[in-house]
Amino acid sequence: MGSADSKLNFRKAVIQLTTKTQPVEATDDAFWDQFWADTATSVQDVFALVPAAEIRAVREESPSNLATLCYKAVEKLVQGAESGCHTEKERQIVLNCCRLLTRILPYIFEDPDWRGFFWSTVPGAGRGGGDEDDENARPLAESLLLAVTDLLFCPDFTVQSHRRSTVDTAEDIHSIDSCEYIWEAGVGFAHSPQPNYIHDLNRTELLKLLLTCFSEAMYLPPSSDSSNTNPWVQFFCSTENRHALPLFTSLLNVVCAYDPVGYGIPYNHLLFSDYREPLVEEAAQVLIVTLDYDSSTSSSPTVDGTTTGTAMDDVDPPGPDNLFVNYLSRIHREEDFQFILKGVARLLSNPLVQTYLPNSAKKIQFHQELLVLFWKLCDFNKKFLFFVLKSSDVLDILVPILYFLNDARADQSRVGLMHIGVFILLLLSGERNFGVRLNKPYSVRVPMDIPVFTGTHADLLIIVFHKIITSGHQRLQPLFDCLLTIVVNVSPYLKSLSMVAANKLLHLLEAFSTTWFLFSAVQNHHLVFFLLEVFNNIIQYQFDGNSNLVYAVIRKRNVFHQLANLPTDSQSIQKGLQRKKKSPEPISRTNSQDGVSMEGSRPAAPAEPGTLKASLVATPGIDKLTEKSQVSEDGTMRSLEPEASQLSPEGNPPAALSDGEPWSGEASHSWRDRRRLSSASSSGQWTPTPDWVMSWKSKLPLQTIMRLLQVLVPQVEKICIDKGLTDESEILKFLQHGTLVGLLPVPHPILIRKYQANSGTAMWFRTYMWGVIYLRNVDPPIWYDTDVKLFEIQRV
Repeated sequence: MGSADSKLNFRKAVIQLTTKTQPVEATDDAFWDQFWADTATSVQDVFALVPAAEIRAVREESPSNLATLCYKAVEKLVQGAESGCHTEKERQIVLNCCRLLTRILPYIFEDPDWRGFFWSTVPGAGRGGGDEDDENARPLAESLLLAVTDLLFCPDFTVQSHRRSTVDTAEDIHSIDSCEYIWEAGVGFAHSPQPNYIHDLNRTELLKLLLTCFSEAMYLPPSSDSSNTNPWVQFFCSTENRHALPLFTSLLNVVCAYDPVGYGIPYNHLLFSDYREPLVEEAAQVLIVTLDYDSSTSSSPTVDGTTTGTAMDDVDPPGPDNLFVNYLSRIHREEDFQFILKGVARLLSNPLVQTYLPNSAKKIQFHQELLVLFWKLCDFNKKFLFFVLKSSDVLDILVPILYFLNDARADQSRVGLMHIGVFILLLLSGERNFGVRLNKPYSVRVPMDIPVFTGTHADLLIIVFHKIITSGHQRLQPLFDCLLTIVVNVSPYLKSLSMVAANKLLHLLEAFSTTWFLFSAVQNHHLVFFLLEVFNNIIQYQFDGNSNLVYAVIRKRNVFHQLANLPTDSQSIQKGLQRKKKSPEPISRTNSQDGVSMEGSRPAAPAEPGTLKASLVATPGIDKLTEKSQVSEDGTMRSLEPEASQLSPEGNPPAALSDGEPWSGEASHSWRDRRRLSSASSSGQWTPTPDWVMSWKSKLPLQTIMRLLQVLVPQVEKICIDKGLTDESEILKFLQHGTLVGLLPVPHPILIRKYQANSGTAMWFRTYMWGVIYLRNVDPPIWYDTDVKLFEIQRV
């Protein structure tokens, strides 16, 4: 039968279903088989031939027929899994049911009355059909998930058969050990099976159905209640799933082994269409959804990194019930870590390679999923985090992240990407090794829209952060605290900043210490505290190599004097605020000596009007995101109770506002005491008062810098007068050999603000991840135009 005929017959069946007012018996096979037995319809056909309006109409007007359709489709998948799908016809039925369920499930989830349907048991639906069959009790959802996992390890359908002849020795699907059928070499599996694109296509369709099952989460509003576990994921990742380990390993290995450059042939993607990429994307999406787990509510499943044994260690504490999280947290072999890190770095660097070797590799689009996966690896497996930081390989992750941050800074549809990039760098910056690694010279010349500089990876980080703060869009303001916290965390380890980076830091201080900026919102002065902490760390711990920064501080000494003499009387405060009305720009774009951008770079572009984006929940403030640790002489860290810290800006910064709101003067609960010092006017608008300014001005940590200026400025001025100098190089030479030993105050202890798991971030990741998955699945558009509740789809 031709494909046109089969589409026609399928469409006829759909029309019959929507027009029947009477329930159709489940036993009427002649009717139900029309949907899957004789048709060869692609997933795109199914989406076109089963319109949304008709699914909703059946749901409202003949609910029992929709229920029977779902039940029969699941029954067919169960039968296929039982039989092992040995004939072409059985495989076709399985794929057709798979596509049909992918189409229908979102409409089941969007209606609260239907949500429990898949978790109910169908009378007489036991596998044997007899009443004595104890399988009777299985809810439909469980039967569906178990059938899909069996089908993902089905010889000659989704995996290579290990049998030589197929004559009546077909492998029994229940006796095969799926660990021998892992899809790709890598973690815990050494054998790389022969690529087979039919198997890849079949796996992709089954994974699409799995992802659709898990997407019930999209139809529940965001809640801070982390006990809100997804029942589909919970069952799928439990011991009920006998394929949990091989499937976890297959998904991870397929993603990390993927090389879009192909088989060493340059420009090969122009020659043939890559059938592996859709599988890799689907695998990455299923993987991050199964790892959606709030680690702040549980004892962490990780240990210190000393044990050895099998690929998944058995001596660790049992860890969470979610087996995928459990397995991920127990990977510990060096070669497995190396495989994962190299794979993730190769894929994240793919868009960068594109810029300087156009068309040399297929451009991949799933970097956001990879960043979520990398985050989960570091968050759930501390041994992996230490491995990443042990060598300069971490820079292969850093450079792509900085590239994405710089590229997305003007694009409102990519706010989520900006956040996850910054979160990962915040997590890494809590470890001393990250700061040390940043001293490696930066020689890769990825074309980026930033000034040309010669220096280290630390310079690159500072220059990109400066660019984000001075030329990103308004919605990035809640990230400023995070960006500067990262710089504070690495600052004690930076051996030598370039002149370009030093000037950028001083430009930020200049911008953030204008009176209008300091007085216009309740938390703006924190940014000044963070920057002063950076300067103090470098001067106290890395003075010797940092003549560029010392010179920049001397040149801009008036900024520090102005801060020390900040006026606190009402009249000056009002005058400072008047200036804001004249120049509403968050930061002056001028005077940052930007210089020429790198050759071959394109400016960061805003989103095309009409671009779809998913809304995000607010991220927690920096006080919730991090906890303070003090670094001891021997390099170990001890956590500080919040009240023990004398160095931070007073109290806690307020929680960041949601993605859509610019910073306002409104403060969060932790700020009540602060509020008493400022007055709330009749409109409820916050206004600064002299007491409020005094309360933090008196804590500005200016002593070290003032002492440095007191000692060095007269010496520098003397050289200039004696030698008639206007040339920086002579002054820099003098500063390189200068010393302040014994002249500076006693070094303060190094304070690091380490990321700490919290339910606010867990919720943010859930909404971000599902928003990405929604927007990336456009062919077919699985969730498009359904009533999702976890986020809103907006147009830029």
